[in-house]
Amino acid sequence: MHTRTAVRLGREVSVIGLGTWQLGADWGDVTEADAAAVLQAAVEQGVTMFDTADVYGDGRSESIIGTFLAAHPELDIFVATKFGRRVAQQAEFYTAENFRTWVDRSRANLRMDTLDLVQLHCPPSEVIESDVVFEAMDALVADGSIAHYGVSVETSAQALTAIARPHVASVQIVLNAFRLKPLDEVLPAALEAGVAIIARVPLASGLLSGKYTADTVFAANDHRTFNRHGESFDAGETFSGVDFEQGVAAAQEFAGFADSQGLTAPVAALAWLAQLPGVTTVIPGARSVAQAKSNSSAGSVPALSPEFTAQVHDLYDRYFRAAVHSRW
Repeated sequence: MHTRTAVRLGREVSVIGLGTWQLGADWGDVTEADAAAVLQAAVEQGVTMFDTADVYGDGRSESIIGTFLAAHPELDIFVATKFGRRVAQQAEFYTAENFRTWVDRSRANLRMDTLDLVQLHCPPSEVIESDVVFEAMDALVADGSIAHYGVSVETSAQALTAIARPHVASVQIVLNAFRLKPLDEVLPAALEAGVAIIARVPLASGLLSGKYTADTVFAANDHRTFNRHGESFDAGETFSGVDFEQGVAAAQEFAGFADSQGLTAPVAALAWLAQLPGVTTVIPGARSVAQAKSNSSAGSVPALSPEFTAQVHDLYDRYFRAAVHSRW
């Protein structure tokens, strides 16, 4: 497993991490035993970074990670959590008092005195523009409650605003073969500033696995059913905001590109992201041990060819640029 770091993050992490939204909620049911098996499989494959949030299963994801790490004190795992989605998305709720309540809850769930990284969880733009908000985050660092903080964003414009702040250690953003806008300005700016980039939704909610057809049906409690058009949260979080049927067609082409490299589609998609200059870590989710092992293998794939990258860009231009490039 290859590793990377960023100046402001201050430590190396595996280029393939583990996203754990699915261990809490919104992807169908995952038992605690299955969740623990996924975590174990990931670390056995060299994963050293878990990403979670206080709203994933109302703290269930954090608690599962906390229990797992308490049982394995020998592990050196970097845990990134998030807060801010437990209230209405209005700037007035992003207060030092609420931050203290939220961070203490996450510390209890994760069984950690000092949280490695706390990210503002896709807040409104005015929050990212607020000096008061970041003064409150600085205070949490100063008192030892958190070691670093970052921002999870929906748009490239928000990412650039966050990167410009001197103490932001990381920016988490949707980035995959169907969402390429961050390559224009965000990745270069992060490299220059020493800010870590955490690439989320790297398989476009599973589209890039190449397993789906236009007739695929997801569980009622899966966000790929209830948020397909942004009914519950930002549409860009589900299938990267692309039309499902177009995504299925594009994924079939992508699978052909991957096959030419001797790789499965998901491994190629993850490896390509992990090899982009400026990307620190990629956080696919996994609901099974097999998925965790497959995803992790992308962290040791040899450098993909320039021709592969050209194919990815051409695919994006033909299928998605007109619909998504200006939105996020």
